[in-house]
Amino acid sequence: MREALYWEHEGGYRVRCTLCPVNCIIDDGHTGSCRVRKNIGGKLYTLNYGKVSSIAADPVEKKPLFHFWPGSCALSISSVGCNMHCRYCQNWEISQAGEEFPYLRDVPPRDVVSLAQRYGCESIAYTYNEPVVWYEFVLDTAKLARREGIHNLLITNGYINEEPFRELAPYIDAMNIDIKAFNDGFYMRVTGVPGGEPSKKTAVLAKREFGIHVELTYLIIPTLNDREEEIRAFARWVVEELGDDTPVHFSRFFPHYRLTDLPPTPVRTVEMAYRIAREEGLKFVYIGNVPGHEGENTYCPKCGKPLIVRWGFEITEYHIKNGKCEYCGEPIPVVGTYLKKRYNWMWW
Repeated sequence: MREALYWEHEGGYRVRCTLCPVNCIIDDGHTGSCRVRKNIGGKLYTLNYGKVSSIAADPVEKKPLFHFWPGSCALSISSVGCNMHCRYCQNWEISQAGEEFPYLRDVPPRDVVSLAQRYGCESIAYTYNEPVVWYEFVLDTAKLARREGIHNLLITNGYINEEPFRELAPYIDAMNIDIKAFNDGFYMRVTGVPGGEPSKKTAVLAKREFGIHVELTYLIIPTLNDREEEIRAFARWVVEELGDDTPVHFSRFFPHYRLTDLPPTPVRTVEMAYRIAREEGLKFVYIGNVPGHEGENTYCPKCGKPLIVRWGFEITEYHIKNGKCEYCGEPIPVVGTYLKKRYNWMWW
């Protein structure tokens, strides 16, 4: 536990957390909505600094990041807590837990970097639970990783206030930002926050001002965010605000946690989203959670030939040389070169 960054006094022993747009006002002895930032005696403390719930050496494609050092290894680390409360969360055991989670281990930033080096991981991914609420630890670890030449990946809902993001952004190399929906009603009903505008703002700031590699994920949930007009509006926003070369992943929903009364997303619905996004001008659109689907592959936007062929998280063919399509020479926006490697797998 250590004193948190980004908070202010509200009078008496009450404080306001200013890390994320929830901006919790917290009474003495209580935690914020995220469960991991606590007011103790009129000061705000982070309860999860150095507290790690899981570590795994993953293919970077699992994040998913399809255009950032393909085939490379990401040391994925997580803690507990989240500033959203998604009813369908796949990692709810840790995202909706606090310091009481029984399997936390103490791992200082230096040890995280050493583990990445030991297992040959080119990057560290802050993932599984929401890294925004692990802010102080992520910031310290990212600084050390940057000095050692290790990339930092933020797998996030992007729900963070601008000032703290500006402090963290110079140390982040790539982000996958989860856009939950393109209507604010969904956010209030399903995630527990007022709307998605802060996440969109973070995406634009990350790519346009800081030059961070940004990919987006949109989980399509039947009846909640799967309307054609909503998906079309989302795709148009990406083209206009982030650029037509921004990779977008449309993922298939499966019932989980507190949202088990809906069926899995029909594959045809995910294919519809893929088609609409391409119609709106997006060049690199992907279908997720449908193993073996041709929508997992990267295609040349000019000649249409498959350039990166995937099965799940594995690359089976790669046809990009010197940043260009092998067949027609079209420039392809992929950061880094293909790293075909064997993983020295670890997990705990």
